Amino acid sequence: MNFLIYTITYPFIWALSRLPMRVLYIFSDFFFLILYYIIGYRKKIVTKNLKTAFPEKSEAEINRISKKFFKHFVDILFESVKSFAISKKELQKRYKYTNPELINKYAEQGRSVALVGSHQANWEWSVGMPLSVNINCFGAYKKIKNPYFDKLIKKSRTQFGFEAVPTYLFNKSIYEKHSNKTQYLYLLLSDQSPQMGKTRYWASFLNEKVPVHTGAEVLSKKYNSVVINMKTTKVKRGYFEVEFELITDTPNDFDNFEITDKYLELTERNIKAQPEYYLWTHNRFKHKNKYEQWLENKKASQK
Repeated sequence: MNFLIYTITYPFIWALSRLPMRVLYIFSDFFFLILYYIIGYRKKIVTKNLKTAFPEKSEAEINRISKKFFKHFVDILFESVKSFAISKKELQKRYKYTNPELINKYAEQGRSVALVGSHQANWEWSVGMPLSVNINCFGAYKKIKNPYFDKLIKKSRTQFGFEAVPTYLFNKSIYEKHSNKTQYLYLLLSDQSPQMGKTRYWASFLNEKVPVHTGAEVLSKKYNSVVINMKTTKVKRGYFEVEFELITDTPNDFDNFEITDKYLELTERNIKAQPEYYLWTHNRFKHKNKYEQWLENKKASQK
């Protein structure tokens, strides 16, 4: 069945990926109308998230941001399809790094880098990062159950030199690279909600106390990695800029969760600058009223 689904679907993906972006955006405009006005995909979740994050905004402002977000969201889907056939030249034209010298400076010093980012603007095209920085790059990805699509997506994400590692092997991969004295940059998008059972820390994020991922901080302290934030800005439709922002090159000088707090502060600032380009379909605040319950469970487990 997996092969049958792949065989039926792949020709459409192949054909779409080879169309010029201007044509893909025509398709995007059409599917936006269906998704937003007919299907209404996750509109309630997006509205709820926006009202939580921006309680000061009026109903009209929330609706305006929501509509712009869905237009961008559908664009991202088609830009992701384009990733299967995008050329090096076109990717570098559309997805520019404004200060790769920050990463290259630490690469020259022999340091490894923990690069943190968020689901802002376009994160899919970051697979072209090895074309701009002088360090081996890798990141985690969640394996797809259909092995044929999983292989296709992995091929797309590694075509420019980026190494894609299944999530369950990510920590092991870092350990092996460190043990072998292999210099590396690993990318972590840490803005989504972790599972309650794996939560170690809660913080204020967009007006709510929520559980947050702390893996980047833990790993950077364990391996003394430089921590850099990736700020992605949408310049115009189909064009993006990435600015690297140093969080610290001495991670062990920070108290527990200070690095995580700094990352969240930068992420929140970047979201507020372009709120329509953040991934609001994710139910980010689903655990917002569960802190006391989590604390009680944690105390009980320590007895």
